[in-house]
Amino acid sequence: MSTDLQVTSVNASTASTVSPDSGYPKAILFDLLTALLDSWSLWNRAAGSEQAGRTWRAEYLRLTYGCGAYVPYEAMVRQAAQNVGLPASAPEALEANWLQLTPWSGAAQALAELQPHCKLAVVTNCSERLGRQAAALLPVTWDVVITAEQAGVYKPDPKPYRMALEQLGVDAADAAFVAGSSYDMFGTAVVGLRTYWHNRIGLTPVEGAQLPEITSPTLDDLLPWARRFAA
Repeated sequence: MSTDLQVTSVNASTASTVSPDSGYPKAILFDLLTALLDSWSLWNRAAGSEQAGRTWRAEYLRLTYGCGAYVPYEAMVRQAAQNVGLPASAPEALEANWLQLTPWSGAAQALAELQPHCKLAVVTNCSERLGRQAAALLPVTWDVVITAEQAGVYKPDPKPYRMALEQLGVDAADAAFVAGSSYDMFGTAVVGLRTYWHNRIGLTPVEGAQLPEITSPTLDDLLPWARRFAA
């Protein structure tokens, strides 16, 4: 796969100046591959059916969120495929078509409307190579992009979230997180990040996960929630 595509991101010290409204958080952190991008469809196509894709993806989520210390993302994807009985051609197809990931409807508009008011960051369970390629598919200048490979651990370990906040120069109390899976809520609860769960496909909450402030099948409520964040 070509690695020429690079995400545009800058350190907090050199980030473009935003004009924060008193109601907005100072920063919003996003899960990437579930909250902003429709990776489910890509996995389904690589697996050969929606059922096979969802089973594979569920196993991948279980492995990565239970892994802790970073194991190469591509190896985790292959292991998950093997665990559910899929051939090696499935993870190969997923990687070969990686740049066909598409944003969920409303994602680009939400990011464009948020950027003048707060810093924006990605915290993703992915390799540096594939994570930054995926982040670059969204039309936004990210202030910070943190991958599991960079952090050395997978979410929901608190380290990736805290690394993003440190690079942004923002306290957890002044930031929010947009999750794509309820596994993230284990980490955001520890760090103290108020959370919006974009539960696009109707996932069942993982047992023991702290409930988010908002659960929605779309991003429609994100802007109103962000505007009244400090209310």
